Amino acid sequence: MNETICAISTALGVGAISIIRISGEKSIEIVNSIFKGKDLTKVNSHTIHYGYIIYKNEIIDEVLISIMKGPKTFTTEDIVEINCHGGISTTNKILEILLTNGCKLAEPGEFTKRAFLNGRISLLEAESVSDLINSETEKSRTLSINGVTGNISNMIKNIKDKLLPISANIEVNIDYPEYEDAILLTNKLIKPVVEEVKQDLEKLLQESKNGKIIKNGIDVAIVGKPNVGKSSLLNAFLEEEKAIVTNIAGTTRDIVEGKYNLDGIILNLIDTAGIRETEDVVEKIGVNKSKEIIEKSDLVIFVLNYNESLTEEEINLIKELENKNMIVYINKNDLDKQIEVELINNKNIVYGNTKNISNLEELKNKIKEIFNLEQIDTKNMNYLSNSRQISLVNRAILALDNCLEQIENNVEIDLLAIDIKECYDLLSEIIGEAYNDELLDEIFANFCLGK
Repeated sequence: MNETICAISTALGVGAISIIRISGEKSIEIVNSIFKGKDLTKVNSHTIHYGYIIYKNEIIDEVLISIMKGPKTFTTEDIVEINCHGGISTTNKILEILLTNGCKLAEPGEFTKRAFLNGRISLLEAESVSDLINSETEKSRTLSINGVTGNISNMIKNIKDKLLPISANIEVNIDYPEYEDAILLTNKLIKPVVEEVKQDLEKLLQESKNGKIIKNGIDVAIVGKPNVGKSSLLNAFLEEEKAIVTNIAGTTRDIVEGKYNLDGIILNLIDTAGIRETEDVVEKIGVNKSKEIIEKSDLVIFVLNYNESLTEEEINLIKELENKNMIVYINKNDLDKQIEVELINNKNIVYGNTKNISNLEELKNKIKEIFNLEQIDTKNMNYLSNSRQISLVNRAILALDNCLEQIENNVEIDLLAIDIKECYDLLSEIIGEAYNDELLDEIFANFCLGK
């Protein structure tokens, strides 16, 4: 934290402008030593200055320098941003000069990490910064910005505040029983507060299922036997010839993927190898991969042929997938019917024809229905969206469940304090009021350089 760090904050490549960010106690001093223009050590904060980067009497580039003095900066430290001409050579040369003159290359996410450690943002807000950068849809951007602006952090703090008076009074009751001004707590007084907090967390958890869908999208496995139109269906979604389509069974031997934006939700479409018994070594590997993808997917689109009887293998696979979200897409409905629909134990059946892409809208609507996509509240996206946060909420609810069970058994109040404190501490972990270095290293390792 005592070192001055620097990194390229824009994408490295040909472009009009690149930005190199420097943060730390010596940031202004170091940049001033290689800058020809105004004396940057004497300028006002939050000002921009024109000049040149000079190294060994050579002009490296014509630049604009932004000076932002702490604590009113992202990291709360002095920050300098060098706006130079875009391009790999120029940008890297300025970065090299900064490193030669006393800067340290920033680790991934180190600027945001410093903002968190210096109290500028909460850990939840820091994670939302990364989510915002990686947003692929308008809904995921809205979700992320709610985290960045502190809306969700404040919501967690409000829930914590409901537990704090109870926890504090329990401690007073235990440690200072003679203190007359303290509220004499009983299980009857504690129970409604614990139940209210549990309801708050359960509501947050339920709504956060939407957050995961908005952030990560829906993993959709397109499965079926060879030559039923799986690749054609993928191509129809993407409106491009992403997957090779032939009338030869087993053409798709590896996984083909694509993304489709369904009303602001990303469908991660995966065209799998046709599932069948085969002696072909390469095709067999593809079939095994398909089965692994089916297991991990959020939704299976099972493609069948209208003009063919169901095979025993198809019937067995449909039965195996009864507990998964599944849509049965019956393809080639322009041909004579041979399929025994009555053998399919699934209410989500869509008929269509990938040859002329009929009823694709019906398939999309069925996906919306299964995941309640039209019910997602786009005006109030105060959702948690990553596994770490959701796991902590689950554990906090378990602590409260245990507390309520203890209340029913009429245990001593000091035992209730253990579960209440555990819940409070778990909520503190979500926003980073409690953390360990290993957790921070893991979180910020996934950030990009320069952020």
